[in-house]
Amino acid sequence: MKIKIDIDRQRFSYDIYHLIQAFYPGAELVMRIGDHPGENRAADEESTPDLTFTIRTGDGTFAFMSEPGTIRETIRYNVDAPSAIQKNQLKKLVYTSIAKKNGTALPWGDLSGIRPVKLAEEILAGGAGPDEAAGKMTELYCVSAEKAALACGIAALEEKVLAPIPLADGYSLYINIPFCPSICLYCTFGSNPVGQCRDLVDPYLAALKKELLAIRSLAGEKKLTSVYIGGGTPTSIRPDQMDVLLRFLAETFPMEETCEFTVEAGRPDTITEEMLRVLKKHRVTRISINPQTMNQRTLDLIGRRHTAGDIVRAFFLAREAGFDNINMDIIVGLPGEGEEEVNRTLEAVRELKPDGFTVHSLALKRAARLNLFRDVYAPISFENSDAIMNRTAESANLLGMHPYYLYRQKNMAGNFENVGYSRPGCECLYNILIMEEKQTVLAAGCGASSKFVRGDGRIDRAANVKSLTDYLNRTDEMISRKLAAARASGLF
Repeated sequence: MKIKIDIDRQRFSYDIYHLIQAFYPGAELVMRIGDHPGENRAADEESTPDLTFTIRTGDGTFAFMSEPGTIRETIRYNVDAPSAIQKNQLKKLVYTSIAKKNGTALPWGDLSGIRPVKLAEEILAGGAGPDEAAGKMTELYCVSAEKAALACGIAALEEKVLAPIPLADGYSLYINIPFCPSICLYCTFGSNPVGQCRDLVDPYLAALKKELLAIRSLAGEKKLTSVYIGGGTPTSIRPDQMDVLLRFLAETFPMEETCEFTVEAGRPDTITEEMLRVLKKHRVTRISINPQTMNQRTLDLIGRRHTAGDIVRAFFLAREAGFDNINMDIIVGLPGEGEEEVNRTLEAVRELKPDGFTVHSLALKRAARLNLFRDVYAPISFENSDAIMNRTAESANLLGMHPYYLYRQKNMAGNFENVGYSRPGCECLYNILIMEEKQTVLAAGCGASSKFVRGDGRIDRAANVKSLTDYLNRTDEMISRKLAAARASGLF
């Protein structure tokens, strides 16, 4: 299906494009802004579109029209109102018009941002109770009652979790290890196959140490709240290399009062007794062992070079090593997986009884091989539904878990969300801090992005290059970027 979007103002185009894309996943969208094609939208404007949406925004009136099957909806707006308010009014007009035309609704209404919990927090901070806040989210953004209640409940829980944390006087540390045993078809994280890059691991760790020393000097007397080592798959490097990195961290940073230390163990084919001993020796408090799915056919299809049995083996090895806060990630919407396959995964996870359980809705980003070669997988469905998401929530409830953080991405299967569940007391503090942007995060490694959270809510960012070789060649430049952003923020 080809859809043409004709809009007369640039500043509304991004949100309108992604809102219409949410209603028509998989459609080819061509956007024209005024007299000029939108960025990366033009395929073949000579061909006739199946559907045309026209948006006009002048003279204090928003107008939305569609062809064929003409719909014309208009609303008045205040031309002096803040841009954000005008944008929300236009999005609501487009959303309600298409929802009425198609007889469908999106779970998250007209929201296109990734942090709906922040909106819930703002409403709650205005004095509304959870039920009233959920009602306002539905009224303002057309969010379903169920999703609004979920966002408001998580916002209230996050406030309790963060209450004892000195956010303004501290910082969190993120370290990226950009290596994996193999690259999954849906991955866009810039990971590198460790088997092809063995000779680059030690040089990378050396560059990482240099950047971490600069971060330590920058942080001064601020308290280190949480440490998160992600990737990639951090445990894809050798145990002795991990030992060197963790020893360096312990010697360089004041971690005695750090609330949480997470290492993404991720792939079960990287988890050994020796690696677990190294993590435990250096006081790692939380690890994540991520099956993504317990269906072997899907594991093979997406490029995971391990078996469902390996996941079980790795989990029990970690329990025997003494880890009492183990998270497990699954992905719903994987190719060829419907309710039956997801139920099989959920049953296997419940049998293992992890301490945390994160449900990701597959997001097909443009750079992922699964999207680039999607025609190869055309006969295979990419399915998600209310029923599937409800089953994941039921499974978390049966494990004694509650939802504690949530975020969204564009192009998600079924327009759903990612939700983190945990047993009480096992919430991942770093996940809350980074998603709700509550505390400065200093990040090291290729592709890592530091966020400097000011007291007035403004955020300065300093992103490192994603390429492994570029990072190795430009480490000093990455450090300079970070220091410049820190000075600009006034926080250091």
